[in-house]
Amino acid sequence: MRSPRAGMPTFKTIALTAAAMLAFAANSLLCRAALQHRGVDPASFGSIRLVSGAIALALIVRMRSQPVLPDPVDRIAPLMLFAYVACFSFAYLSLSAGTGALILFGAVQLTMFGAGLRAGERFDKVALTGLALAVVGLVYLVSPGVTAPQPLGAALMAAAGVAWGVYSLRGRRVTDPLAATARNFAWAAPMALLLNIVFMADAHANASGIALAIASGAITSGAGYVIWYAALSHLSAMRAATVQLSVPLIAALGGALMLTEIITPRLMGSSAAILGGIALVLFARSPTRRSA
Repeated sequence: MRSPRAGMPTFKTIALTAAAMLAFAANSLLCRAALQHRGVDPASFGSIRLVSGAIALALIVRMRSQPVLPDPVDRIAPLMLFAYVACFSFAYLSLSAGTGALILFGAVQLTMFGAGLRAGERFDKVALTGLALAVVGLVYLVSPGVTAPQPLGAALMAAAGVAWGVYSLRGRRVTDPLAATARNFAWAAPMALLLNIVFMADAHANASGIALAIASGAITSGAGYVIWYAALSHLSAMRAATVQLSVPLIAALGGALMLTEIITPRLMGSSAAILGGIALVLFARSPTRRSA
């Protein structure tokens, strides 16, 4: 695994990371809106999302002047991308938003932190304090809506989290984020179409559901994942895992703005804890590695 750049994250890395988190949160809102209002079934949403993302990314790659940089063929990343999209979509048929977010990002964190520990990464006390503060803020945010999840939905969302964690880790190896993301979408799209055929009997979609799925694929997934891959090469596995704790918070704030929901003191308090914790992790001394 390539080591992230030493020292404090640069402004460019912070900006890329922030943009990626906004895209992830927007993607979550699009998916929730499409599925909760039965504008499209989950299998169709996933296939439209991946196909539209693949088309948009392929066009961008063809239009740019920079040649495609050589990256090793990665057959795992497209599989993980497909697994994440499919499991995420089906899980939200039975999980509440708060429960799903808690399971998803818990699984992402365990996956990425496990990889970081295996690679010998260690945080100092300031960063560990920031991580604990961010986790407490996330649990505080989602706990009012957390109910006992259905076993199938919980298992699917946990699988989505593991898949996304692995996909993110694979992204730290690439030298050409745009080309790598385009390849991943192109290879994952046929898998989603096959899944769509399997669930053809349950297929349904209206104009609104299709539009939300296309926006999710071409904009918040395609562009968002390119930005995330660009940021990942400068983030340790532990930092990459921690900053993703901001996504449920951003999604909650977006829901409040888009759906005119009240921003409660609880939401404001959890916002301060999550963002403050992430700031501590990002600006703490770089993770060290154990001696061999």
